[in-house]
Amino acid sequence: MFREIRRKKQTLTTGECEKILQEGTSGVLAVSGDGGYPYTVPLSYISSGDKIYFHCARSGHKIDAIQRDEKASFCVIGQDHVMPDRFTTYYKSVIIFGRIKIIDDEVEKRRVLKKLCSKYAPSLPDGQIQGEIDAHWSSLCILGLSIEHMSGKCYR
Repeated sequence: MFREIRRKKQTLTTGECEKILQEGTSGVLAVSGDGGYPYTVPLSYISSGDKIYFHCARSGHKIDAIQRDEKASFCVIGQDHVMPDRFTTYYKSVIIFGRIKIIDDEVEKRRVLKKLCSKYAPSLPDGQIQGEIDAHWSSLCILGLSIEHMSGKCYR
């Protein structure tokens, strides 16, 4: 169902892909947008087991698209080093395909939000993090992308 990487020598291992996901700070989510046009949006995320999680507002283009079609793709670029004298780029990237859903379970939502805060604001005390979560709880939405296929590629 999912295509294999054409240039096998450039394939990253699962471990290398997971490392890029753990170290990355943003990626691009692709969903089927209005009128059948692809809709892509850069997002902060966390990788946890077989899911990628995002936080967002409860409404908008992304949410409308997800409610219509849960299939999605997410790409993280782990390295992007342009080599002008060689007319190439040394890169590492991971692409994930899966199904994305709104997470309704409050325990899971809080767990994901705490992990997001720990990743992006590691020096903040737990009390301040909990205060932020509580202050914005009613407007927050958590999305979970279940990984069905993951591939990574590099050119060094």
